[in-house]
Amino acid sequence: MNYKQLTVSVFLLFPVISQACASEKITDGINKTISATGNIYNISSANELNALKLQPGDKVIFKKGNWKNQQINFKANGTKEKPVVLAAEKGGETIFSGNSNLKIDGNWLVVDGFVFKDGFSEKADVILFTKSTSNSRITNSSIINYNHPDKTFDYKWLSLNGENNRVDHCDFTGKTHQGTTLVVWLDEKPNHHQIDHNYFGPRPALGVNGGETIRIGTSTWSMHDSYTLVENNIFDKCDGEMEIISLKSGHNTVNNNLFYECDGTVTFRHGNYNTVSNNYILGNGKKNTGGIRIIGENHKVFGNYLQGLDGSGLRAAISIMSALEKPQLHEYFQVINPQIVGNIIADSKEGIDIGAGKNEKRMLPPKDGFLKNNYVINTRTVIKTENEPEGLLIENNQTDASSLPKGFTKVGSDLVKSDGIWQKKNDVKTPFWKKEKIGPEWNNVKMNF
Repeated sequence: MNYKQLTVSVFLLFPVISQACASEKITDGINKTISATGNIYNISSANELNALKLQPGDKVIFKKGNWKNQQINFKANGTKEKPVVLAAEKGGETIFSGNSNLKIDGNWLVVDGFVFKDGFSEKADVILFTKSTSNSRITNSSIINYNHPDKTFDYKWLSLNGENNRVDHCDFTGKTHQGTTLVVWLDEKPNHHQIDHNYFGPRPALGVNGGETIRIGTSTWSMHDSYTLVENNIFDKCDGEMEIISLKSGHNTVNNNLFYECDGTVTFRHGNYNTVSNNYILGNGKKNTGGIRIIGENHKVFGNYLQGLDGSGLRAAISIMSALEKPQLHEYFQVINPQIVGNIIADSKEGIDIGAGKNEKRMLPPKDGFLKNNYVINTRTVIKTENEPEGLLIENNQTDASSLPKGFTKVGSDLVKSDGIWQKKNDVKTPFWKKEKIGPEWNNVKMNF
């Protein structure tokens, strides 16, 4: 290569290198840097974000500090290959206080690293995914004690609309006012959301209805499907109301979560074809701790571990409810074809209650389905029947009780104690919270048991 060719080659490369490192000040608050994947903006207010025209691959960095009364409208459209990112300068150190909230509106968006605390919302939900939002995510963020002084004031901490959105590695702790902590709202199409690796910290008893930690759907939309996955989360002393998770739609999965000393139950409240599987529900004898409550059709309950639960009746380890003859959408539908298999119940007050809640109105018993291969050990009442079921097959269950109920045999030697819980010898595994990161990376949650 001669000198002229070398000069031309360097000249052709130089503008690209210069562009990749170029930086300019758009306003007094916004600095813009051009990167290989998109623009990088540094901002210090919601107004600065709202003024940007964001493109796929762009990243907005919100400077660390305590920012008060910020109404953040993160509106953009990215792509799968080039999402648009709104991130804290340093995780956990960009704090929104006062009357602040966040709206996520668009496609392929990521929010990362924010904290809401030292304030409350005056109207809107704290974090809202709009109906037009899809394939978007909030991660590594938290809402802590963000409570209106009037406990009857109702707003949700996080509302999920749209479809294919994800909430992961977040911390939601200390909600004391009216309203569910996290709600999945339904539409005509299934929304396929994912809620995983979050820490839902202590929530004291609200004293009235409306204190669920997670609700998926409403009674009005309960005959629609959601296909939401709730997995690998910790629910720690979530006592807001009887329903810790309230399933009010179809085809949802609650899998491999830890419920620790929660005053309430995982409830199939409305809707059909839901699955609750492989969860750990540990009560440690705390008053009113319950397990899994079943209402509706074609639900699956398998592989769950339930220990130290104080509840009975509607709060039994597994409660299969009685129903109304012609229920309205908001009432109690008959349990039909439940599939309850391979659960382990230990050290509890009441193992299984069939036909729970029977009264002069709730007269329909559970119907069909099967209850098999379950273990009930060191439990005061193994199984109780309040309403004789129709066609429910009860077989191959095991117990250590001195008197064997129908469908139960004497427990064998196929259970072993591992990591403080009873497990099947051929399926011993380390609980997820001992090996995976739960909550924000800057405040990883550790459960010391």
